Amino acid sequence: METIALYLVAATLGAMLFFAVGIAPTVFQALPIEQAGIFLRRLFPRYYLALIIGSGLAGALWVQSAPWAGGTCLMVALSTLWVRQSLVPRINALRDAELGGDGAAGARFARLHRLSVVINMIQLAALLFLLVRY
Repeated sequence: METIALYLVAATLGAMLFFAVGIAPTVFQALPIEQAGIFLRRLFPRYYLALIIGSGLAGALWVQSAPWAGGTCLMVALSTLWVRQSLVPRINALRDAELGGDGAAGARFARLHRLSVVINMIQLAALLFLLVRY
């Protein structure tokens, strides 16, 4: 079970890195900004769902034998669930308002977007730590 959990962490971490280094920059290079935004809005829910499943399964497999690692994975899953279900819809609404001419929405969008990036980096660091530690 611990080996499977470790593989799940590695796969989840790999997906996170591939998205950050491969997918996102390529989308913005290949598509006009409006189309890139539409594409990423459709992709992000799937990305977050993959993180929730990968880290959640790893956490469930590790919770008995390595409670700290299991808890870390479950926290990644739960925080990703919150980002997916609560933060991203607010970010999208603020971006729409900004594009509609609401300057104040633009500042709030930037702040919440930065928060989502920071959360993602913390999650990435936590999973990388687990991968190296175990």
